Order: sequence, then C-alpha cells, then structure tokens
Amino acid sequence: MQKFPLRLLWRYKVFVLIGFMIVAGQVFLAYKLLRMPLSGNESSAERDLSRKLYDKYVKRTAPGDNAPLEDRGKDTADAAGRQGRSAARDDGKLQPNQHVLRLDELDFVPPCELTRKETVSAIHRAKSQSCKAKIVEVACEIQAGKFYPQRLPTFCPRGDHSPNRALGCFRDEKNFRLLSGYYSTFKTNNSPEKCIRLCLQSGYPFAGVQYGYECFCGDEVPKVSAKLPDSSCNIKCPGDPKQACGGYFTINVYETGIRKFAAQSTETVPKRADETVRIAFLLTLNGRAVRQVHRLLKALYSPRHYYYIHIDARQEYLYRELLKLEPKFPNIRLARKRFSSIWGGASLLQMLLSCMEYLLYESGWQWDFVLNLSESDFPLKTVDQLVTFLTANRGQNFVRNHGREVQRFIQKQGLDMTFVECDNRMWRIGDRALPAGITIDGGSDWVCLSRDFARYVTGDGVGQRDELIQGLLRVFEYTILPAESFFHTALRNSRFCHTYTNNNLHMTNWKRQLGCKCQYRHIVDWCGCSPNNFRSEDWERLQASQHKKLFFGRKFEAMVNQAIVLQLEEWMFGPYPAEYPNLHAYWQNVYHHEDVATAADGTLLNVAHSLLRMNGRTSTEQLYEPGRIREITHYFERDTYRGFLVRHEAMQGTGWSELETWISPVVTAKVTRSTPLARRLIHLEVNTEYDEKEQLSRNFPRIIGTNAEPALIFRLAPPLETERVKGGNATNHSLAVEWIDPVGTIVAASHFTIEDSPTGPLHSFNHFLKGAGKLKLPLAEGVWGARLLQGKALLGATRFLVTEATFREGRTVENELLERHTHRQVLPVRRGSTANTATSKIRAKERKQHPVGHSGDRHDRADHWQEADDQQQVHQLDKLVSQFFSIRETCAVAGAVRKELGRFVDCKSTSWSSLAADPKSDIDVESVTSN
Repeated sequence: MQKFPLRLLWRYKVFVLIGFMIVAGQVFLAYKLLRMPLSGNESSAERDLSRKLYDKYVKRTAPGDNAPLEDRGKDTADAAGRQGRSAARDDGKLQPNQHVLRLDELDFVPPCELTRKETVSAIHRAKSQSCKAKIVEVACEIQAGKFYPQRLPTFCPRGDHSPNRALGCFRDEKNFRLLSGYYSTFKTNNSPEKCIRLCLQSGYPFAGVQYGYECFCGDEVPKVSAKLPDSSCNIKCPGDPKQACGGYFTINVYETGIRKFAAQSTETVPKRADETVRIAFLLTLNGRAVRQVHRLLKALYSPRHYYYIHIDARQEYLYRELLKLEPKFPNIRLARKRFSSIWGGASLLQMLLSCMEYLLYESGWQWDFVLNLSESDFPLKTVDQLVTFLTANRGQNFVRNHGREVQRFIQKQGLDMTFVECDNRMWRIGDRALPAGITIDGGSDWVCLSRDFARYVTGDGVGQRDELIQGLLRVFEYTILPAESFFHTALRNSRFCHTYTNNNLHMTNWKRQLGCKCQYRHIVDWCGCSPNNFRSEDWERLQASQHKKLFFGRKFEAMVNQAIVLQLEEWMFGPYPAEYPNLHAYWQNVYHHEDVATAADGTLLNVAHSLLRMNGRTSTEQLYEPGRIREITHYFERDTYRGFLVRHEAMQGTGWSELETWISPVVTAKVTRSTPLARRLIHLEVNTEYDEKEQLSRNFPRIIGTNAEPALIFRLAPPLETERVKGGNATNHSLAVEWIDPVGTIVAASHFTIEDSPTGPLHSFNHFLKGAGKLKLPLAEGVWGARLLQGKALLGATRFLVTEATFREGRTVENELLERHTHRQVLPVRRGSTANTATSKIRAKERKQHPVGHSGDRHDRADHWQEADDQQQVHQLDKLVSQFFSIRETCAVAGAVRKELGRFVDCKSTSWSSLAADPKSDIDVESVTSN
C-alpha cells in the first residue's frame, strides 16, 4: 500500500510535472505582480511600467573604431553601463570600453590620457589635425570636470512650490499610483535628491521614492486621505542610508520646485484694437533649387514683411542667383555671415542666433515674429491668414513638443551625449550628464518666436545673457540637432514659460519606415530621421489642414514631385490660365562654370563634352567646335525626367557663340516576361546615389564613374486584384544579380531575398541592391551588364556605361582652340586598363619596334604617339556614349547668335531650354504684386 502512491505518481508523471510547472508559474507571476508598480492610467504608450521595458530603450553596445555609430534608440547605454565605465576610469585599468590612442597619428601632445572608446574612435577617424585637436581639447576638459555646468537656474514662476520640500509619507496602491507620470529604478544609488533631479528634468512637480530603489514622478499632489505617519516609510535609501526611501506600498513624496506645466491655448480672431503684426521670415537655404525658392518667395511675399535669407556657405550658385533679388526688393536681404549648416550640426543653432541678432540689432526692421523656413517648406495658407492668427496671439512663442516621455526623448535624441563639430561632421565622443535644476524639452527645430524672446536668447544685443542661457549655449554647442531642444528648453525654464505654445505651425510628412534609414551617417555619428517629400497621393492630408492651425507643410521638392506644389498654389491663389507657358516643367541647375569651391562632377562633364563633339559634326561636315561648358541643368516635365541641358560655347570659323543642347539618357533594360514575377517587373536600372527615403536615384542622367558604387534598382507592379483576393500572405522570393564587366566576364554575383506582400504599401514593391560589397573599385571603364535572376530564370537584364573623370590639358586640336579657358575634360589614357582599346595597344607595340636616333626625334615621335592615343581615347568614348544618350535638340542663346549658327532656333522660343519662359518661377516686382 505504501508504494501505491509512488506507482500512481510514476504512471501519471507527465501530468504531475505539468501541474507542478503551472503552480510554479503562478507563484512567480504573483511575486512579480506584487513588485510591479502600476499606473493609474495605462493609455499612454510612452509610460514605462517595468525596468525590463525601459532597458529595451536604453541598452547600448559600443561600436568599434570603423563601425558606424548608431541611433540612440538602437545603440544607447543604460545606467549600469555608465557606472561600470566610470569605475573603469577610477581604478586606472584598461576596460573593454577603453582603447589606446595612437599618438603617432597626431602632430601634437594630448594634455590628458584618453581611453574612452568613442573618443579614441572619433580622433582616429577625423581627417584634419585641427579637428583631432579640437576633439582632444573638449574631451580633456570634460574629463577634468570643468566643461559643462553642473546646475542651472530656472526663472519660470514656481507658484507656491518649493524645491526639495518634503510632503511626507503616503500610502500607495497597486492599481492606482499616487504619482503616475513616470517611473524608474536606481538599485544602488537611489535617494530623494536623485529622484527629484530626474522628475524635475522630466517636467514633473512631484517626486516620490518607494521600496528603497523605486522613483516615481507625477503632476498631481497626493490626497491628504492617503497621508501616513513618517514611520511607515522605513526603508533606507541605497544612495543615502540616512534618509528613508518609502516602504512596501508607502512612498515619500517631495516637491521638485516647479508647477504643473500647461502649454498656452491659441486664439483665432484678433481683437479690434490689435495692430497687425509684421513677420521676419528667416529662410535657411541649401542646395541649388533656385526656382523652387522663387516660388516660395512669391507665395510669401508682402511689402509689409521682411525676408532674411541665409544660404549655406558651401552653396555658391544659390547665393549668386538670390543675391540678384536685393536691388529689386528692399525687404529682402541675404546674410553675409554664412555657416556650413550640416544636418544635425551644432552650427545650425549658431546660424539661427546669428541671423536673429542681425534682424534685431542691425536690420532696422520692426518685426513682431521671426519664423524660420527652408527651401523644402511651402505655405498651406495665405500670408494674410498667418498674419491674422499671429496678431491674435501676439507675444506667444510657437514650438512643437516631442510628444513622448522626456527621458526617452533625451536618449533617442542623444542629448546625454557629447558631439563635436569639425571637418563638416559631427563626432560622438561619449556620454555626459545634463545640468541639474532645469526641465529638458525639445521637438521640432522649426519655430516662430516673438521679438521679446528672441532678444532674450540673444542677450539684448549687448551680450548680457543670463546664467540660464549661457549654460544652455555651452551644453547645446556640443549637441546633435541643437535647435530641436535649445529654444524649447529656454522657454520652459525662463520668464517666458507662460508663452509656450505647442504648435510649430507646420504639417510634416513623417513616414518613418522610409525616413529613418540612417541616411546621414556620412556626416554624423548618429542614425537620424528625416521627413519625406509630399507627393500627389498626399493631397487629402494637405486638404485636411484647412481647418487646423497649420500654415506650412514640409517637405516639398520639385525634382521629386512638382505637381503637388502646383496643386497647392492653385488651392490658395486660384487656377493658372489655360495657356500658361511651361506650367508643368521644372529646371534645376547641377553645374555652373563660375562655381570655384564646389567640386565639379568630372564624369558628367566628360560625357557632356563627348556628346557636344558628336553634336558639332555630321557625317559630311563640321558644324562647330564645342567649347567650354557653362551650365548643365536637369529638365523635368510632368514629374518625369526628360534629360539634361548643356549650355556651352561653340566656335565656327573665327568667332564664338553660345548654344544649349538637350540630351536624354537611353533606356537599356530588357525584361523577359518569362515568369509571373518577370511579368510584374516594370522598372530595371543600374545607377548610383539611391535615396532610400524617396525611393529614387538622385543620379538622374545615369552617368556612372569608375569610383562610384552601382546599385541594381527594380520595381514590381502590385499583384493583380485576383491574386490579392486569393491570399494576402507575404511571399519571399530568392533572387540573384550577376555583374558582367566590359570584357564579358561575370565578376560578381549577389544573392538576396525580397518580401512580396500583396497588401503591402506601394513603396514595398521598390527594391535595390548595392554591388559595393561584391565589386572592386575602381571599376573598369566600358559597357557593363547586370542580370536579375530567379533561380535559373532570367527576369531582366540591363547595360550601363562606366566612364572615367579627369581634368587635364591634352594637346588635341580641340584643346588648342580652348587654351584661354580654365579647364578641359577628356577621357584619360589609362595604362593597363581593360578599357584601353586594341588600337592603343598596337600603337604602344609599334613604338617599341621603331627605335629613333636623336632625342629630338624621340620627343617628336612621343608627342605624335601621345596625340594619336588621345584621339583614339576620345573616339572610343564618343562611340560608347552614343549608345547610352540621345541628342534631342540644340538652340542658340539670344545675343550670341552668329550668322553661321542661324540654323538653330532661339532658346527663348523653345519649351525645353533653361532660358524658356517660366513665369511661375520668375520673381520680380510685377509678378509678386499681381500674386
């Protein structure tokens, strides 16, 4: 009988084991539930209820010296990691996060020993010695503890709140937390001071410590009915054993010293006595889209307002073109003090403050608001509507809050890291602690600020900035994306806190699946996000802004989609006339001969010269000798790339004239239609400069150089409706790309998998594969091929031309005609290259077989062979280029037409020339007045 229970247990051992596991699981869950702090409001997706969830956002692994440094959301450090690294510095031993600085790379002696991995990596990767020295200087001062302010004052009225005031011990509940705003844990160093600092930084009026290591923040004062005797909070603080940190569901509550924050509401109708405001539009421009800037100015222009334009210091062309506006418009001026405002750079904040100082103290303009815009912005409402709104809200400051928990924002934004800007790049050199005593805020860097607040942050023109602003400027001078937090934080902590309005007046086209592709890693140690351009399919969203307090949209880019800009113009100002010239055309300059500091695209120039040589002659006669290229312009019509326009000098006889030639790339792709997937293949090309965010290549003419990294780009049509109905599950397709060099050899093959979802968004049918990992650079010159395969089935194939770019003075007939010009681009003679022609090799062999007697004869013969090789190289390039480009038309520039060139029409009379009529983009007094 005694063995019977054992036999029974053994017989049903599986069920017994399952039951035991269920009971154990229930016990574990009950234990965790008792330990877990719960919020009274579970609707906020930003609230962290457990440390495990919080660590998911905070954990980070440090990359190596050559690895790209990732976004804080993917690559951040938790508190324990920081403590460990601090301990590593204290004990003097080299820890895993520490590296040795290679002193032989420096032409100076560092004033301190630097071993932090991020710092050493930044120093090694920096190009110039001045940049390395700047990083070392900042890192050493930080290491000495005298670089950043430890604490900053807040001047926002406190009301009846006092810093660090203890309110007593209170009873907390599992299902209804007294302080439900934010929660964190400090296992080894929790104390009332540490918790208060965290809650104050997060903008909460109340902080509470509980169960020793837990910290809670909240907006509402605890109820008196929950008050307990102080003895009920009896667990010592791990960071300060002399103080109590709550108990089991008991909490010590303190005031942080600020009152509950509430952004100001806005009015829509001004009072009758209100004087109409004047606006200073601060346009911070980059790129070469001068026609789009003209359209923006036309939409915004009013003689009552002011337009101050800052153009990136590297943009010569845009500066020259817009400088022409100053003599025409007294209220349009260009900044003479210019900055290189890289994405995320600290110089962006310096530029904004510098422009505000000019507007306040030098311009003589009497404005009420300053509003910053870029070339990618466009109004959604008229200026009159904007003026009415701002007049009703005079004195307010319009900024956009991040809309998430502050601590998460700090980490995702990288505010707790030090960045140094030099060599036109932002280098991450390590973590930092933000100053205590203030609330951190941030969001968008597009703001509309009152004149009084602008005076405050600029020091009232005499450099008398208070302690808060001075300290914030020191912090944000070494911060990525500083303008996204500086103005917000200054507002929250200054006497202007009551003017904070949570609206930056912008509608931004965020598509984070596309916009967060780490596209700026080449200029910043960070993975940032950028909004997408609006397109025609976004029109309903833009229309919905009509009844919202939104006045601008971003981004817009005419090279991506001009139709949406046209639609907005007609929505605001009425339709254009039926016969309006070139309404759907767009031109954008890509090369200008007056650009000195801007690096020219030698590959583009070489191909353009080749096409001009072919255009200047027929099979029976030489029409003209092509001269220097003056400009190259992209030409679009109805959002389709139509080609590029080459404006150039030409000689016939003894005189020079000026022409413009329209050239289009030839489509070389072929699709087999042999499989269901092949029948859905609607686009196939090899190109460079692929923009993942906008799902297009920025190399519109498809001109590829030997040092470029080509990518195979293809697009599938969405499945037919019948296929979608059959099944909505995604299918994985295994594909391969074969890369074929000019000799016909398969030099590389790449295998990859794409996901094909019938119900996926349109952008999910766009695919690209870079060949950089497989192809060795530099590429051989000549005609390459790429084949797209699914298993053994060929889906499609395409060819692409690779050409070399060089600037040299070759002694050809053509160059002799151009001796007085600055440069000439021809294809170089590349000894040993697979692109050298057979003729060149034969001539080289003949040179060896024909010895010469005198040195003079040798030089003459060498010059002869060199000239022959040059001519052969030019002929070979022309032969290849003609396969990939088509010469459409040529016109003569008015004022330079010679009788010999009378066969060409005047460029202004065409619809395609860059000189053709484009009244929608022309800006002059008459056009803006009528607008």
